[in-house]
Amino acid sequence: MFEVGNITEQYIVEEQGKGADIKQIQSIIEGILFTMGESVPIEQIAMAIDHDIEATRKMIHQMKENYNQEHHGIMIMELENSYQMCTKKEIYEYLVKIAKQPRKYILTDVLLETLSIIAYKQPVTKLEIEKIRGVKSDHAVNKLVEFTLVEEVGRLEAPGRPIQFGTTEEFLRRFGVSSMEDLPIVQPNQMEDFKAEAEDEVQLQLSLTE
Repeated sequence: MFEVGNITEQYIVEEQGKGADIKQIQSIIEGILFTMGESVPIEQIAMAIDHDIEATRKMIHQMKENYNQEHHGIMIMELENSYQMCTKKEIYEYLVKIAKQPRKYILTDVLLETLSIIAYKQPVTKLEIEKIRGVKSDHAVNKLVEFTLVEEVGRLEAPGRPIQFGTTEEFLRRFGVSSMEDLPIVQPNQMEDFKAEAEDEVQLQLSLTE
């Protein structure tokens, strides 16, 4: 019985030791994310703490759950296979009182429609976007690039080698999703709605110029 008790006691001590090690490693991860500011790939974090990727991911997810509690003003955001420490949106109104108010981008219906098409069809060219919307989309695409929500991701192997566009990490950050797989499924009829709205937009522009 005494031997069993010693084994049990030793097991408890070892588990407590592991808990202490995890907290120390998590404090290192916290320091890395805080200092870097931008998103950090999981591979780089794992390399820094000398752990495998899955073990690192589990520790970060534990940290995320802890930060999600109400008494914390910061959170860890997952962006594809990267992580970033940022302020919770509930803190914004207090933050702007002492910091310069960041520039706000206005996403009109036209920009949102164009962004939706790019998000679900990427990589996609302007010509393909215009076929869906039924109108020229140069201005909308250029604005989305300016807002860093969309970027050039390559060129289509076709005559003229047109530029292909896709969404950015900033897109994931702004819309609060971890990866493109987290986006809701869009039905084909919704794409038709985008086209119908674009056609209405053209008719309105023609009416205003007459």
